[in-house]
Formats: sequence, structure tokens, C-alpha cells
Amino acid sequence: MGGKIKTWKKRWFVFDQNRRTLTYYADKHETKMKGVLYFQAIEEVYYDHLKSAHKSPNPLLTFSVKTHDRVYYMVAPSPEAMRIWMDVIVTGAEGQMHFMV
Repeated sequence: MGGKIKTWKKRWFVFDQNRRTLTYYADKHETKMKGVLYFQAIEEVYYDHLKSAHKSPNPLLTFSVKTHDRVYYMVAPSPEAMRIWMDVIVTGAEGQMHFMV
């Protein structure tokens, strides 16, 4: 879901463990990024049960990534993809925390 305008848009996410980022683009062929989440800014990754994510295209596949600045609401294409993305994001964020200690 968009940050300023609360509408649902497709985004292509790239997990970069070396840079410790989750970068997103309008599509997989796009070269200009739309935004970036830094692992050190991620506070929590959770399945929201649609308490906050309004009008999700697929409520059962909606999860949230909370950072210092905002909450990102995301919808995965499948239950397996949702579990994988949540695990990857949590692992990356935890890895960053362990790296900083």
C-alpha cells in the first residue's frame, strides 16, 4: 500500500543482504527505485489480520513491516511467498541487529 496515497500498487522487491536493504521498484524491469527499507530501521514484521491494512486485495496474504518512519503493508502472491518474505525480512533485520552489537 502506498505511503502517502493509500492505494494498493504492485511493487518489485529486491533483498540485498550485502547492502542490508530491501529496495523496491515499480516492476522488475525498472532501474529507478521507488524506495528502500534499511534493515536497521525495521522494528517488526508481522501478519496483520487486517487491523490496519484497509481494503487489501487479499487479506489472508497481507503482512506488515514496521520501521521507525512508517508501516509498510504488503500482499504476497501466495501463502508460501508470504512466509518466505517474512522470514527473509526478519532474518535480515535480525542479522543487522547482531552485526551492530
